[in-house]
Amino acid sequence: QVQLVESGGGLVQPEGSLRLSCAASGLTFSRYVMGWFRQAPGKEREFVAVVSWSGEYTYYANSVKGRSTISRDNAKNTVYLQMNSLKPEDTAIYYCAASPKLGITRYGYDYWGQGTQVTVSS
Repeated sequence: QVQLVESGGGLVQPEGSLRLSCAASGLTFSRYVMGWFRQAPGKEREFVAVVSWSGEYTYYANSVKGRSTISRDNAKNTVYLQMNSLKPEDTAIYYCAASPKLGITRYGYDYWGQGTQVTVSS
């Protein structure tokens, strides 16, 4: 079956950096757009970033634009999210997700990981 497994979350101080990874299995990775979403306590799950099938196109939420980079390695079936200059408001559970179509709404994504916690605090 399809599995998406996130890693790389943790506790980081404000202005710090983290690199999240998401390893996929059970699907033809290069046929899926990969997205990152996040959900803070008491809030809706929101879009963070998306990368197209071969990585040539990326798109970011305004809240992370300029501070984050999404990338993928199709040979390793892995998508990454590099986050810099982290802020306390970036604290959330971060999820990766796979979709056959390019989009930023969570309803278009077929497969989800279990999430990894990112906490930004001094």
